Amino acid sequence: MAANSDGESGPLPAPRWPLTRERWGQRNSAAPRISPFAMRARWSISLLMPSPVPPKSAPPRLFDRERVARNRSRAAASFKEYDFLKARVSSDIADRLADTSHSFDRAFDLGAHDGQLAKLLQASDQVGSVEAGDISSGMVALSRADGLNAEQVDEEGLPFPQASLDLIVSALSLHWVNDLPGALVQIRQALKPDGLFLGALFGAGTLSELRASLMEAETELTGGVAARVSPLPGLRDMASLMQRAGFALPVVDRDQVVVRYRSPMGLLADLKGMGERAAFAAGTMRPLPRRVLMRAMEIYANDHSDPDGRVRASFEVVHMSGWSPADSQPKPLKPGSARVSLADAVRSHKSS
Repeated sequence: MAANSDGESGPLPAPRWPLTRERWGQRNSAAPRISPFAMRARWSISLLMPSPVPPKSAPPRLFDRERVARNRSRAAASFKEYDFLKARVSSDIADRLADTSHSFDRAFDLGAHDGQLAKLLQASDQVGSVEAGDISSGMVALSRADGLNAEQVDEEGLPFPQASLDLIVSALSLHWVNDLPGALVQIRQALKPDGLFLGALFGAGTLSELRASLMEAETELTGGVAARVSPLPGLRDMASLMQRAGFALPVVDRDQVVVRYRSPMGLLADLKGMGERAAFAAGTMRPLPRRVLMRAMEIYANDHSDPDGRVRASFEVVHMSGWSPADSQPKPLKPGSARVSLADAVRSHKSS
């Protein structure tokens, strides 16, 4: 969210040219496409945000969940024009599901937006019934209009009984949750034994170009700098959180996507169209001065453009997978149970 010159919050100015996007992606070559347990991961969107104001007492919740819902509902009418990242990640999660040999009787698409991932699950012969949920009433209406069984669901308070679902998927929604560790625990608890969670969210490496431009502009104009990008988890953070949440056989990996725009304003328009505008709790943030934003756009265009004049925006999407523990799952061998020493194995390999 940008700020007007008098400090009042207001909408971002509309771009003065047609937006044309070019995008490509490169999967992490170190993450092979394998089995039910190996899932490629990717990274994604950090959002433009005001700087934090130190709280007077206990730290407030960072995100305003009602504002998250409003932002998505406002974006719902034209979401199809801005859903390219959601569509890409939804397709990737469906591919990962196809890598498994399991079947799932009851599935839920959490943070479904318009329900396109749920539709992909419906088309899979691995999945029985599919339901969808989103915090936004506008997005739920889109899902229902497309024939889905959808309801309004907040990831911070899941309504599912324990061990009631076989599969939970989530594409680009969990980065707006205040208590991500708690949300992951709730997801694991809602799964039946040997149930699967496949999720993706925006990670810490997203919009590095925007982050650097804002920092330089604020330092130049105000003599200081504040965090202007939403805090997002890193790859190792997510690996640790999946383990702490109690998932068996957790896997976390990433995918990097580069999108090119005619100008940085095209990027800001896309973030708004995705429903990804700032949604921080009242009293925790100061407005971003408009002059800082405009200067940042100039720096962005100068420092992060290709020879043809288009600017780059990097997105990292973190993918995660984990199973609800079950006795039938593979277990690590006990220490000392190996029948061949490592030294013997190395010598045998060298001699062959």
